[in-house]
Amino acid sequence: MIEFLPLVMFAAVFAALLAGYAVAATLAGVALLFAFGGAAFGVFDLKDLGFLPGRLFGIVTNQTLIAVPLFVAMGVTLERTRIAETLLESLSVLLGRVRGGLGIAVTVVGMMMAASTGIVGATVVTLGLLSLPTMLRHGYDPRLATGTICATGTLGQIIPPSIALVLLGDVLSSAYQQAQLGLGVFSPKTVSVGDLFAGALLPGLVLVGLYLGYIAVTALLRPERAPARRDPESTDGPPAVPLRQLIRGLAPPILLIAAVLGSILAGFATPTEAAGVGAMGALLLAVAYRALSWSVLREIGAATVKTTSMVFFILIGASVFSLVFRGYGGDELVAGIFADMPGGVLGATVIVMVVIFLLGFLLDFIEITYVVVPIVGPVLLAMGLDPVWLGVMIAVNLQTSFLTPPFGFSLFYLRGVAPPEVATLDIYRGAAPFIVLQLGLLALLALAPGLAPWLPGVLY
Repeated sequence: MIEFLPLVMFAAVFAALLAGYAVAATLAGVALLFAFGGAAFGVFDLKDLGFLPGRLFGIVTNQTLIAVPLFVAMGVTLERTRIAETLLESLSVLLGRVRGGLGIAVTVVGMMMAASTGIVGATVVTLGLLSLPTMLRHGYDPRLATGTICATGTLGQIIPPSIALVLLGDVLSSAYQQAQLGLGVFSPKTVSVGDLFAGALLPGLVLVGLYLGYIAVTALLRPERAPARRDPESTDGPPAVPLRQLIRGLAPPILLIAAVLGSILAGFATPTEAAGVGAMGALLLAVAYRALSWSVLREIGAATVKTTSMVFFILIGASVFSLVFRGYGGDELVAGIFADMPGGVLGATVIVMVVIFLLGFLLDFIEITYVVVPIVGPVLLAMGLDPVWLGVMIAVNLQTSFLTPPFGFSLFYLRGVAPPEVATLDIYRGAAPFIVLQLGLLALLALAPGLAPWLPGVLY
């Protein structure tokens, strides 16, 4: 019975989270209760907790994690400018002449917002407020309109630079080194956040292409669901968008994406350095748009500190949990369970992906990244999986969970800003085809495992 205590501890954490307790406090609190309780019964050595100060010092001095507050600051800053609004207005007028054009415009804008902010909630809310009323006013099917916005908003999970990829890259880097040391490789290779950014870029663009293709086919076969934009003030169709307005809408996000993502992929800057460039660039854009004041700057600072504190608090709690989990021999237990699974590495990978998908119904991606991935990551990587491929698979899987009813966070974000006439069932039904497309991408990555590691191999 004692050997199964790590699984009991994991179940206790899961039960406490479902009961509504704070994530970071739950992770650390349950772990310490099991540690002291195990010490009282002589089944846990409290000396293992002596490694905790070193782990916490490693967290606060981790150069990679410095990118988190910088990317958050960049996203929050862009959220308070009119960049997305100007871009959406320009593209909707330009593409609105054709059936499905508004949906295509929303997808393109969402892709650019994902590549410049990486914050799912902000993207969904912004697109919902700006584009949903326009799409409904021009006759779009509420299911297609809401599904497009929800799915496009989740692109911030997979298209770099993404906060989810930064956190996942840091966890997988530690897991990869641990797996190699366990195999007797004492000069372990490393996998960086930059590798994961490069690996996720091509699958992210493939997913955008699937979204655009679905909207285009729907507009072709069911034109009443995605009609062309109607302009009641003109009999000649929608007015042409001025070139100056189009450039003003397109140039800022493209320049910011090029400065941040381009510098990483080209090898000129680390993700942390590029995040600093992005944060400063977002502030300069806010100044250029005359949207930066002392009150807005205080809001940006407060939001950045709040989000960053949450991330690091969870990371500290997860470190305590993983330390006690391994002190009970949890890593050996998980490795033994995976080794005994039918199908070998394939069966183990499928089980992990199903578990992550189901946990995504209830837990946030940060919680899954810090609780589940450190446990299963070293075992799967020791079985020979490519770390970039595994990271992209997990990221796409977590992205899918944002859309899955009834607890998909993206669905909740849009429900909060959608007009009353849009039914919740319409939002759920609208997300269903996009869930199928994301599962299709997972299948494609499984059948063509070289798709994700290809670009990092070419660049690095």
